[in-house]
Amino acid sequence: MNYRHLIKNSKIENIRDGKKHYFLTLIFIQGIAIALLFINTTALAATVNPCPQGMAMISGGTFKMGSDNSSFVEERSPGDVTVTDFCIDKYEVTNAQFGEFVKATGYVTVAERPLSQEQFPDLPDEQLLPGSLVFEMAKPGVKQISFLSWWHWTTGANWQHPFGPDSAIASKSNYPVVHIAYEDALAYAKWSGKFLPTEAQWEYAARGGLNGATYTWGNEYSEHRANTWQGIFPFFNTKADGHLGIAPVGSFTPNGYGLYDMTGNVWEWTTDFFQVGRDRKSDQINPIVLNQSFDPNKPDEPELHVIKGGSYLCAPNYCSRFRPAARESESPDTGTTHIGFRLVKNLPDSTLPINPKSKI
Repeated sequence: MNYRHLIKNSKIENIRDGKKHYFLTLIFIQGIAIALLFINTTALAATVNPCPQGMAMISGGTFKMGSDNSSFVEERSPGDVTVTDFCIDKYEVTNAQFGEFVKATGYVTVAERPLSQEQFPDLPDEQLLPGSLVFEMAKPGVKQISFLSWWHWTTGANWQHPFGPDSAIASKSNYPVVHIAYEDALAYAKWSGKFLPTEAQWEYAARGGLNGATYTWGNEYSEHRANTWQGIFPFFNTKADGHLGIAPVGSFTPNGYGLYDMTGNVWEWTTDFFQVGRDRKSDQINPIVLNQSFDPNKPDEPELHVIKGGSYLCAPNYCSRFRPAARESESPDTGTTHIGFRLVKNLPDSTLPINPKSKI
């Protein structure tokens, strides 16, 4: 028997087995490393963006709220304002999303309820029927129309029938929901576990990191960057941006924070009550106006909330409030064809208000 041959072959097999075990061990270690890397990457992603799907993480900071270059006195800057980290919807709440809420809860919007005889004792019965305000463009050939005459109370107009009972939203699931009163937005927010943004949160997010810029994209107006009115309001719209009315959410380039339609499309509700001045927000953290307010332009309406962002009806010759600094007052019981909303989610360490002084 050739022992030398057997010993040689045995050594070769041992070497082969050793190499095999070495490579198996190496593969095993590499597998563990890849798994740990995946776990760490996933944990890091959760840390970087702890927001629910469809929301953007906004890192807090201090910014110059409002504008001292505006001709609108209510836009004057209150000085530096600070907000803490929060999440905000990337898109305006859509018809499809609001439809899910209604299906789950049976909720009936303000526009779908009849007006109260006690609240409006002088109105005839036919005007107490459910309805809402609908925009109607001035008819061709009309050169002079009275202020706000383009708004018409329309029986049967609501979120499911934006222009009256003969209109529908069957093909517009990805359009922002409209005819939403403040109460409706609050109800949806509660159901979804979120909140309406404060004015400071909304404006900070709308700026997209461009502190002090006139628009959400910079300082030069562009009719192709947002769904606004091109032409002479309310007589004709050139549709230079591709839309005569409301556009599907996300139709235009997002701002620096990845948020869509922070300019135009539809106005958006905020939590704040409206005040002409904002000086008391200066040097505050997460300021929010929670008390009743007054707009000298609307003396008969004591409770008015701030809406932001402008809408598809804002034109350079009228409104022009398609700027982060711009703001408007709106009665909380009013729904129209150009008011919607988006929501925020306050992070655990950013519960509002942080500072009791913030309750203005």
